[in-house]
Amino acid sequence: MKRLIIIPAYNEEQNIVNTIESIKREVKGFDYIIINDCSVDCTKEICEQNRYNIINLPINLGIGGAVQTGYLYAYENNYDVAVQVDGDGQHNPEFLETMAEYLLNHRLDMVIGSRFIEKKGFQSSITRRIGIKFFSLLIRLLTGKTITDPTSGLRMAGKRVIALFAKDYPRDYPEPESVVAILRRGYNVKEIPVVMKEREGGKSSISFRKSVYYMVKVTLALLIERIRKY
Repeated sequence: MKRLIIIPAYNEEQNIVNTIESIKREVKGFDYIIINDCSVDCTKEICEQNRYNIINLPINLGIGGAVQTGYLYAYENNYDVAVQVDGDGQHNPEFLETMAEYLLNHRLDMVIGSRFIEKKGFQSSITRRIGIKFFSLLIRLLTGKTITDPTSGLRMAGKRVIALFAKDYPRDYPEPESVVAILRRGYNVKEIPVVMKEREGGKSSISFRKSVYYMVKVTLALLIERIRKY
């Protein structure tokens, strides 16, 4: 089977080398592609100097556009499995093989790595945990399914989801909205416990102001997704 790691990266000059070298060290049987979302630091130069596999976007598309580029690459190159791993070093690549086995053995469309099942490792800030809990409850109300970590970027998709996300993927803060989209289509989604790490360097692009926008925007997007017809 062809398996791909999609690594969206924006201004990750402090983290990208450790992220890629960790993947090379700990993961077998996966290809990878970095989607450089028009970084304004040295991310592009570092990747090219190290001869990493990279797609450089000509303009900044945001996390949704970067991830969709990765899914489009996976679709056009006929990958069977694609998994998103963030470029900031928070996602532990040692869980990827377990996720792949779980996806295939249970015939799932998506597996989400959740930090809240066993509550080990970095659990995020209190403010963000409150937001995550809110989205978890909202998704349960809208779909009847419980997703404990709806904002997790560590997500592995099978072919049906790859094809869907290559054509249609939310732009801003896409994780909760895209989960609702595939659950509403009747796709099979499960979570497994993982351990995440704190960001290794740099800082998150999500400020307090953006967090307020995030809550309002994603809530409205989920409600609209609930009434959308397919």
